[in-house]
Amino acid sequence: MGSIKLKTKIVNDKYTEYVYEAFDIQNKEETEVEILYNLSEAKSFDWNIGVILGGSGTGKTTILKKMGDVKKVNFDSNKSLISNFDWLEPKDAALVLTSMGLSSVPTWLRPFHVLSNGEQYRATLAYLVSSANDDEVVLVDEYTSVVDRDVAKAMSFALQKYIRKTNKRIILASCHYDILEWLMPDWTCSPQKGGVLERGECLRQGRPQIKLQVSRVEPDTWNFFKKHHYLTEDCSKSCNFFLFSWNDKPIGINAVIPQPSGHFKNGVRESRIVVLPDYQGLGLGTTMSNFTAAIYKNNGYRYFTKTVHPAIGVYRNNNKDIWRGTSKNGKSPKAQNAMGGMSGWNVLVRTSYCHEYIGEEISGYEELLKPIKQMREAKKLTLF
Repeated sequence: MGSIKLKTKIVNDKYTEYVYEAFDIQNKEETEVEILYNLSEAKSFDWNIGVILGGSGTGKTTILKKMGDVKKVNFDSNKSLISNFDWLEPKDAALVLTSMGLSSVPTWLRPFHVLSNGEQYRATLAYLVSSANDDEVVLVDEYTSVVDRDVAKAMSFALQKYIRKTNKRIILASCHYDILEWLMPDWTCSPQKGGVLERGECLRQGRPQIKLQVSRVEPDTWNFFKKHHYLTEDCSKSCNFFLFSWNDKPIGINAVIPQPSGHFKNGVRESRIVVLPDYQGLGLGTTMSNFTAAIYKNNGYRYFTKTVHPAIGVYRNNNKDIWRGTSKNGKSPKAQNAMGGMSGWNVLVRTSYCHEYIGEEISGYEELLKPIKQMREAKKLTLF
């Protein structure tokens, strides 16, 4: 069992004398705090994530500092966020930000100081873990203390996925117990429980279920989400807009537009899909897309998508039982132009991921697809 004793000399004055007299304090020379911890067992098994838990003043920060250097990150405010990851290739920098749940492309182009608390925290974590050497243990103090609790859960799940995927190691000090089932740590240690290391098998059962609520909303709701989309902020008002919420908080939107075609009837296309930055990293974007496609298919529609976002595109490529690539899948507009499929002025070379939904249908949501005029008359449309 390790022990850290913190002794501090008392500088006496009339205020300390008042305390001595009022509370019968015997030692008037120094204060002493003993913090117990035992992390030696962590050397006996492989692990990726450890958490030091405890309330304020219990010594968790002291224990963390005993483990090594708690690094600080200073971002260059004159650079875009992604440019601060300059030891990585641009593609790898984008990948690490996405992996940490910071997949909002416009956010990558903004300097660190204008980001929200949640975005700054994710960016800092991305920097710390991606810059760490393979044999280095990343140490993070006051984990999630400055963010909303639902944001903390989303952030924790994204972090643990990245840490385990890259086989890195991290120790987090936190006073919040609500993150444990989202982090799924390999071990925890609490000074309040005698500093004994406890294995985390009971927490390794997968993240808790997230229940989303969906509603049809007016086109102007898009204004709340548009700055987070990687394409133009414009979105046709001909779309049907579906708002998704978690614990009564708006987290994302999906805009679906009719797709006229001479080849088939009842075609629709996913025009815009956005998950707010605070809730990225949980796979909610693909869940929203799959759900919307399923209710359209149940109502006799064919549901198509086109994106240049690699995370979404690769997901659909890998899930062939849900999404079928079209003839344009994996091709760039430039390549399509060479085949006669694009006008001559378009010379973009970004890869497009193009798919049709072929997964299961979901019934019971027919009302969400009613004509907008009918929805307005029944007062079923709202601005959240």
